[in-house]
Amino acid sequence: MIIPRTESFPVEAAPRRRSRIRRFFQILLVTGVLAFLLDLLAGTWLIAPRQKHFPIPVGIDYTVEPVTFPSESGATVQGWLIPAANARAVVILMHGVHADRTTMLERVPFLHAAGYTLLLFDFQAHGETVGKHITFGYLESRDATAAVAFARQKFPDAKIGVLGVSMGGAAALLAQPPLPVAAMIVESAYPTIEQAIDDRLVVRLGPWGKYGARLLTWQLRPRLGFGVEDLCPIRSVANITVPKFFMAGDKDRNTTLAESQALFAAAAEPKQLWIVPGAGHVDLHHFARAEYEQRVLAFLREHLGGA
Repeated sequence: MIIPRTESFPVEAAPRRRSRIRRFFQILLVTGVLAFLLDLLAGTWLIAPRQKHFPIPVGIDYTVEPVTFPSESGATVQGWLIPAANARAVVILMHGVHADRTTMLERVPFLHAAGYTLLLFDFQAHGETVGKHITFGYLESRDATAAVAFARQKFPDAKIGVLGVSMGGAAALLAQPPLPVAAMIVESAYPTIEQAIDDRLVVRLGPWGKYGARLLTWQLRPRLGFGVEDLCPIRSVANITVPKFFMAGDKDRNTTLAESQALFAAAAEPKQLWIVPGAGHVDLHHFARAEYEQRVLAFLREHLGGA
């Protein structure tokens, strides 16, 4: 009689497979928790105030007056007023995120020499202006409104223009109602906060950065009380009918050229756009000083007049 041969399998094979599956899901869970915690830490760092104290500039040929004014952001805004003799116009300079008014000082000499009174200030949670959280233009737009109101009260007969860089430009565009100014210059402003975060994470983390962006944007409402829909300059720009001068670098990876062109396309007339060859997300005045000054002064003289 032939006894059929039976295959034998190790009894421990199935438990071993189950163990490997358990380890896989444990690693996946730990990785997810770590990513979540890192994202929370990143969000905390991004919105943390950037407070800094600094003295009034010295060794200069213009007068700097410390000023303060209240804002509906909840802050008492700290700033500098630089008056020009016989000025008929005021230009308000608005800095970018994680910066302060000192980053706008390089623009002062050529604007002051052209006869413009200048107002520089720190947004809430920046520089010497106290605030709980940086909000990437949401509360800062209220500071922009307060700065214009301060300038209007102090110089009731003067025309007012604003020049905002990156977040400063976004804050100027986000102000509700639109800023009551005669002209607006916007440098390297983001169209939506989602695109701004996407771009920056992709620069640092590659294509995987976009997944991290979703983890950051969900934190806005529970932590700051507003959502991504509240940080969309590309929506509000269609309602701003004063003359606007947009600037962007064609090598900018934090706000891509396509995004800057989309923001410009959405803007109401009158408007103009200068694409700065070779510039990234940098200080465009420092990058292309001579042409920058020529273009800015031509725009301001057309819409604000000169000294």
